[in-house]
Amino acid sequence: MKLSRSVSRPLRRAALVALSGIVLAACAPGTASTTGTADKGSGTLKVWLYDEANRAPKEKVVAAAVADFKAAHPGSDVQVGYIPTDAGPRAEKMKGAFNDPASAPDVVEFGNTDLFGYVAAGGLADLTADLSGWAEGKDLPQDLRDTATVDGKAYGLPWWIAVRSLYYRTDVFTELGLTPPTSYDGLLDAAKKVRAGKPDLLGIAVGGKYTFGALPFVWANGGDLAAQQNGVYAATVNAAGAQAGVKAYTDLFADGICPAQRCADLTGGKTVEAFASGTAGMAILPNSSRSAVDAGAVKGKYAVVPLPGVAAGSIAPAFSGGNDLGIMKSSQHRSLAVDFLTTLGGKKHQLALFDAMGTLPTLASARAEVSARDPWLKPFTDTIAAGTKFVPKHPGWAKIDAQAVVPTMLQKVITGKADVGAATAEAATAMNAALGAK
Repeated sequence: MKLSRSVSRPLRRAALVALSGIVLAACAPGTASTTGTADKGSGTLKVWLYDEANRAPKEKVVAAAVADFKAAHPGSDVQVGYIPTDAGPRAEKMKGAFNDPASAPDVVEFGNTDLFGYVAAGGLADLTADLSGWAEGKDLPQDLRDTATVDGKAYGLPWWIAVRSLYYRTDVFTELGLTPPTSYDGLLDAAKKVRAGKPDLLGIAVGGKYTFGALPFVWANGGDLAAQQNGVYAATVNAAGAQAGVKAYTDLFADGICPAQRCADLTGGKTVEAFASGTAGMAILPNSSRSAVDAGAVKGKYAVVPLPGVAAGSIAPAFSGGNDLGIMKSSQHRSLAVDFLTTLGGKKHQLALFDAMGTLPTLASARAEVSARDPWLKPFTDTIAAGTKFVPKHPGWAKIDAQAVVPTMLQKVITGKADVGAATAEAATAMNAALGAK
């Protein structure tokens, strides 16, 4: 599964110029301090990981990895903290870490879309030699290695991958005589019928702040956020295909499906909560939401199918999501940090993370093992096989994400503050500013 590609040298130079002013932006990651680093052989490692809608299963996996690490490193300890997953608060947290090494972690989890901006800001350590010497690293497919590579250097260990599919309530669908949708029109029809038949439920939980729930509709209609030509990205979110996709997604925010007053402010995490709590008939969620859903009121009452595309039988392209583990350039415990990173990112704990949360392992043998024993994964592997998409492979994406350009665009349409044409045009202007396009 190809999630991203390395950034070319000309593009990276342009990105660094574009990012030079990001430190002044309210939600940007900033530029890393040039404070010197050390490599202390003992001490306390500080680790930042993403928070979750249901954190307990992840905490158990991490605790086991910490125990393994401490057994191998007597006298050392690990302090784990959890940071927000929403773009704005997360960017503020990382900006502080980049600018103040004393407050920074040694090891950090980050989304694969954030890597290019973090590298351009100078915040991540080069792990090329460390990962080349890691025995289990040979089990990491090249396409996944590429997702964490910039100018031929590795800056992260891909930890898990995720794609989104359509979760639906089997009990509700059976009661109402519905079948899982296989086209966009079928999805729209099913959502209306769920809401009409069960007025206490949302037909489908969608969010005005849910970028990666919206993008499959853009891609399914032949659109994209931006396109690259001659090494330069320029926004295409205001082109016809993208506008059709924005309309398709925002049409779901109708009173008879997911009322704007309830759904305009929903994030991806909030859609997980809505479905898990039993207040929605459908939701677009990643495989990694499995534990949160199973911890809720709908355990045993749902199933998953690929999110349908426009044509009957088609699958909407999903975002190739995933998170990496990296080491901050300012770490004073580099060797210990590498050992913890490869412990947590190794096969043992990747398998445990799948069992706990449903996250697909990045190591090939681990992913093959879980796919063989768990048929629940088929909608997600079918989605991967149908073809996935990615955001612009440019450091400017961090600014686009932190400034909530896509959610703002969606919310303006949803709340009637702008039509699709005006909202996408405004978004294109903001994207071009971040991408350095003219």
